[in-house]
Amino acid sequence: MKEYRYKINGNLYKVTVGDIEENHVRVEVNGTPYTVELEKKTSPKIKPVVRTAATTPAAPPAAAITRPNVGGKGIKSPLPGVILEIKVKEGDTVKRGQTLLILEAMKMENDIKADRDGKVTSIKVSKGESILEGTDLIIIE
Repeated sequence: MKEYRYKINGNLYKVTVGDIEENHVRVEVNGTPYTVELEKKTSPKIKPVVRTAATTPAAPPAAAITRPNVGGKGIKSPLPGVILEIKVKEGDTVKRGQTLLILEAMKMENDIKADRDGKVTSIKVSKGESILEGTDLIIIE
């Protein structure tokens, strides 16, 4: 069992991740139990280049977030956090290594960068949104 503390919009949440059975996880948020269905992996995980000062600890599994991809491949969040700034908009052409957005995680700002050249077809998050590890952030075609 792992225990995490998250602060979202000034509210503190105590999250305990329990048993994992197939693609279901038992979690408890501030004492309320939930069963969370995990996202089924269909393609290899893409790891964007992230600026951090230290190695980040393991985070709880990403819950199933159903946001359909319009086309292209998604840039996924490497860790849970809050979106501070989105530096691109739909339709923008981006180059590999270009900063797409800034994610605050563990009191640090992390640049999430494009892992390939392409065109931004969809932005799946908004400024101020709290996200989990593995969440699709931006779709690049």
